[in-house]
Amino acid sequence: MDVKIEESWKSRLKEEFDKDYFIRLVDFVKNEYKRHTIYPPGPKIFNAFDHCAFNDLKVVILGQDPYHGPNQAHGLCFSVNDGVPFPPSLINIFKEIQKDTGVPVPKNGNLERWADQGVLLLNATLTVRAHQAGSHQNKGWEQFTDAVIHKIAEEKENIVFLLWGAYAQRKAAFVDREKHLVLDSVHPSPLSASRGFFGNHHFSRTNQYLTEHNKKPINW
Repeated sequence: MDVKIEESWKSRLKEEFDKDYFIRLVDFVKNEYKRHTIYPPGPKIFNAFDHCAFNDLKVVILGQDPYHGPNQAHGLCFSVNDGVPFPPSLINIFKEIQKDTGVPVPKNGNLERWADQGVLLLNATLTVRAHQAGSHQNKGWEQFTDAVIHKIAEEKENIVFLLWGAYAQRKAAFVDREKHLVLDSVHPSPLSASRGFFGNHHFSRTNQYLTEHNKKPINW
């Protein structure tokens, strides 16, 4: 199957694209776009990969579902399009960055600037129906994104995995912590951020690790 995704990912995931579950997933997603409002827009489904080639990858941040409100989702977890108000979790991410590194809260929540530096902002599920959280879960996306994480964990070294919340921690539980840096905390959601996301220093710890392994730190 010919999937429009950045070339370095395409070459590594081509076997996945030909599996039965992925073919069924594509049929499901195509029908959903015909019958419903689906986020993100079709050309942005693989945006996280398109902005972060496999060879440039340094950091993985795992989310769960795309945002399901108008104009928010554009294919990168926690990120929103230019000019869109910050969702609560993103507000808390920026608060922790400011406290941890001194970087001021930015004027927009478009995290393509992180992706372009080697941060893969990967949701477990890459599409969703408008206003229906979780509506595309258990259709095949999770199997695909599991394969992505396995590919990174096996073929790369010294990658930083930022796992916020129990869902992300379960999804990447197999990652070798001797080979990679895995940083866990509660989710940045307002429901949990004060119980360990604030003060986790994940952003400064990421950059310290990257520097120690002769990689350019992320400009958060």
